[in-house]
Amino acid sequence: MTKLRQKAKPVVRRKFSENFALILKALKKHYPDAHCALNYKNPFQLLIATILSAQCTDERVNQVTPPLFEKYPDAQAMSLADVKDIEKLVHSAGFYKNKAKNIKGCCEILVNDHHNEVPSNLDALVKLPGVGRKTANVVLGNAFGISSGVVVDTHVTRLSKRLGWVKIDDAVKIEQILNKLSPQSEWIMLPHYLISHGRALCKARSPQCKDCFLLSSCPQRFL
Repeated sequence: MTKLRQKAKPVVRRKFSENFALILKALKKHYPDAHCALNYKNPFQLLIATILSAQCTDERVNQVTPPLFEKYPDAQAMSLADVKDIEKLVHSAGFYKNKAKNIKGCCEILVNDHHNEVPSNLDALVKLPGVGRKTANVVLGNAFGISSGVVVDTHVTRLSKRLGWVKIDDAVKIEQILNKLSPQSEWIMLPHYLISHGRALCKARSPQCKDCFLLSSCPQRFL
């Protein structure tokens, strides 16, 4: 029995990998215009917008950031801002007190330690207040074109589970699994494809399975 299991594992793993490749190909075909939904003009704006996007919709963040960046266009200006003023400007993004505190603290470090620039280094980014691996991967991938890891948000988590790629909710572990499944050249775009599909068809409350072009490859068809 042991020998049989050892021989079977590579076959199962190969089929799983082939299924992932087919799904990725289909996603790329159906969402050729997939892109970061946050509006930004430079790495600094994307960093702040991504901090604000925690437990908030991208649409809301895109409403909040224009007046914020108009008043505080760079890290230098925002580091000198009164945190109460930042709170007022980001209030509608939710958790505004903590986000305002993190934004000001983040900008102070950018000014003092990084010459008013956003570092293009994962280790340096995750040391900033309010910045975890997800935010760092967003900034590195979209602002600098650096494939540091697959961004894992709620859409990516939901679709990865529904498509049978993972059975967990831990974002760090999901990122590790997706990094292994996907070629590094696709790490930046994979979450954009999944997010686009999550918004268009594979919705949280009412997935439109009957209209889904991935149904033949999806484990959900058996449920």
